[in-house]
Amino acid sequence: MKRSVYLALDFPDWTETDSFLHRNDLRGVPVKVGMELFYKEGVHVIQRLKEDGHPVFLDLKLHDIPTTVANAMHNLANLGVNMVTVHTLGGSEMIRNAKAAFNQGAQPGAKLIAVTILTSMDNQMLHLELHMAGNVKEEAVHLAQVAKNSGADGVVCAVNEAAAIKQACSNDFLTVTPGIRLDRLHNNDQKRVATPSEAIRNGADILVIGRSVTKASDPKKAYENVLEEMANA
Repeated sequence: MKRSVYLALDFPDWTETDSFLHRNDLRGVPVKVGMELFYKEGVHVIQRLKEDGHPVFLDLKLHDIPTTVANAMHNLANLGVNMVTVHTLGGSEMIRNAKAAFNQGAQPGAKLIAVTILTSMDNQMLHLELHMAGNVKEEAVHLAQVAKNSGADGVVCAVNEAAAIKQACSNDFLTVTPGIRLDRLHNNDQKRVATPSEAIRNGADILVIGRSVTKASDPKKAYENVLEEMANA
């Protein structure tokens, strides 16, 4: 898969989303649809984005018993999205079932991506709240190996984990990296962030960027700056 940048559409509804994309001449750019927008608008938001030529990354992080996730994935696969996520903590059987269901209806080349450790999490949270013994990178690599062995096409991970995941899983295993910032000073609620050039140098395949573009004074220029920084990395 060609390296690309997906713009996170973290808006409350379709009206605001559509207005932002058209006002800033961003029609056709790859976009990520998460829980907030999808749960408000449902499948219609995917259909509308595809009509406007947007490749769509549907990031719902499905996490439930294997049968439930497989049934949900069967429905999502028919939407024609380019990527969709499950959570690795659902386990290998869940990921295998999700992959099998996704393959039945997905468009050619569509990818099943498994989320490892959220970029809002750090070592302290892993140890004190989740009782996971390793550090964030170790746990992310381990979960990536589980995902690969279960049929996933790649994982969502932080930038500083991408290279280790590539080494453990192969260069063909996709690394999707959120937490991309043009300005490292504004992390918001994400703890493990990086610039576009740092992401590319660390082996990221697909970058996900949100507020650095959507909250910029000139969102189109900000998005173009991301592409330029990637190209020069």
